[in-house]
Amino acid sequence: MEKVFTYFEDISKVPRCSGDEKAISDYLVSFAKSHNLEVIQDDVYNVIIKKPASPGYEDAPGVILQGHMDMVCVKKSNKVHDFTKDPVVLKYIDDMIYADGTSLGADNGVAVAIAMAVLTNENVKHPALEALFTVDEESGMTGAKNINPEHISGKILINLDSEGEGKLLVSCAGGLGTTINIDAGWIDASSDLDSYSVSVSGLKGGHSGTEIDEERGNAIKLLGRILYDIYKETPFYIANIKGGTKANVIPSYAEAEILIPKDRVLDAKEKIKKWNKILKNEFKVSDTDVEVFLEKSAENYYKMSSSTEKVLDILTAVPNGVQAMSTSIDSLVETSLNLGVLTTDDKGICFEFSIRSSVGTRKEYVKEQLYTIAKLADVEFKIIDEYPSWEYNPESKVREICQRVYKEKYGKEPEIFAIHAGVECGLFEEKLPGLDMISMGPNAYDAHTTNEHVSISSMKRLYEYLVDILKELK
Repeated sequence: MEKVFTYFEDISKVPRCSGDEKAISDYLVSFAKSHNLEVIQDDVYNVIIKKPASPGYEDAPGVILQGHMDMVCVKKSNKVHDFTKDPVVLKYIDDMIYADGTSLGADNGVAVAIAMAVLTNENVKHPALEALFTVDEESGMTGAKNINPEHISGKILINLDSEGEGKLLVSCAGGLGTTINIDAGWIDASSDLDSYSVSVSGLKGGHSGTEIDEERGNAIKLLGRILYDIYKETPFYIANIKGGTKANVIPSYAEAEILIPKDRVLDAKEKIKKWNKILKNEFKVSDTDVEVFLEKSAENYYKMSSSTEKVLDILTAVPNGVQAMSTSIDSLVETSLNLGVLTTDDKGICFEFSIRSSVGTRKEYVKEQLYTIAKLADVEFKIIDEYPSWEYNPESKVREICQRVYKEKYGKEPEIFAIHAGVECGLFEEKLPGLDMISMGPNAYDAHTTNEHVSISSMKRLYEYLVDILKELK
C-alpha cells in the first residue's frame, strides 16, 4: 500500500506538463525495466507495461489499467516555479495531499501511481495486465489518438481517471477544439494615448467539464464585458490581450493592455469601480474573491490593434458555459462551451474554445454558431481537434463485477454515472472495438487549479478495491 504514495511522490518530481512528457515517459520505461517487465514506448511517448497473468488466471481476458501521465500545469501568480524542471512540492494536510502553490497532478498521477503499485505487488492475483499510460490527455488526447491497436491485447479496460469514490463512470461526452483568429492590424500608437492594464482576477477557474455547471466566472468573458462597456463611452485600442491556460480550463485570470486617451483615464477608473460592484454581486456565491483592476502599464506600447472593435464584438457575441442539460440523466450537462484561452502575437489575436456534448448533433450546432460568428466578422475559424463520446454499454460484464465487489466490500451499491467531460475511453472504444470499459477514481477536488487536492484514505481504498476487482476477473 505504501508504494502507491511512494510512486506518487516520485512522479511528482518529474516534469509532465501536457506536451512535455518525455521525462515521465522515460521514467516509466526505466521503472518497467528495473522490475523485469515488458515495456513498449511508442513514437509519441505513450508507455505500455505488460505483466503476465497470475497462476490460474492464464485463460481470463486480459485487463488494461489505464491513465494519463500528463497534468495541467498552473501556478499562483506570485509563485516562482518552472514546470520544466522544478518538482511539484507536496503538502500533507490531515487526510489531503495538496501542492505548494501549483496544481497537484493527482489528475492523473493517481492512476499512474496505483498502476505501478499493482505491477510491483506479487501478492495481487490478476489476469494478464497491460498498464497503458498515455500522453497529452489534457490538451488534445494525442496519446490515445495515436495508440497502435497491435500493441494492446486486453479485452477489459479499467480507466482510473475519474473522481469520486464509490462512483463508477460508464459514459462520457465527446469534444471538439476550435479557434477564432483575428488579424490584429497593428498600427503605430498615437502620442496622445497612455498605456493601461485592465485585469480580472480572483476567480476559482476549474475543469470546463466537471465544473462548468457551477456558474464560475470565466475571466476572459468578464474582461470582454468590462472592455466593451468602457469602449462604448471611451474608445481605446488594444495593445495586448491574454487570458487562460488551457482550452479545457475555465480561465481564472485575464488581462488587456489598452491605449486610452490621457484625458479619459478617470472615466475608465469610474467604470472599473462600477464593475467591481457588479461582479461582487453576480458572483457572491461562486467567486467571492473576484476583482477588477485598472493600473498604469509596466511598459509603454507603441503598436495598437486597428481590429480592437472587432475583438470586443466577438468577445461579447460568442456563447459560453452550459448550452443544454440532459433530458435523460438528472443534473447532467449535455452540451457546453468554454472560451479557455485568449492570446496575442505579432500576427493577431486567437480565441481558443472547448466544445463538449454527449449528443453529436448538438456539438455540431455549437460549432456552427462559432463558425457563423467568425464568418460575419470576416475572420478565420479553425477546428483543432476532436474526440468521440463513450456510449453506455448495457451489457458490460466488468460493470457488473465492479458493482458486486463494491457491495460485498462496503455494504452498499456504488453510484453508476456519466459525466460531461472527455475521458480517453471514447477513443479506445473507437480504436479497439469490443472493449468492456469502466472508469473509477478517488475523492479528488479542484482539478486543474492551484487548490487541487486528493484524499489519502480514498486513494488507499481505491487501490484495495482495484485489487479485489482484479481477483474477481478470473
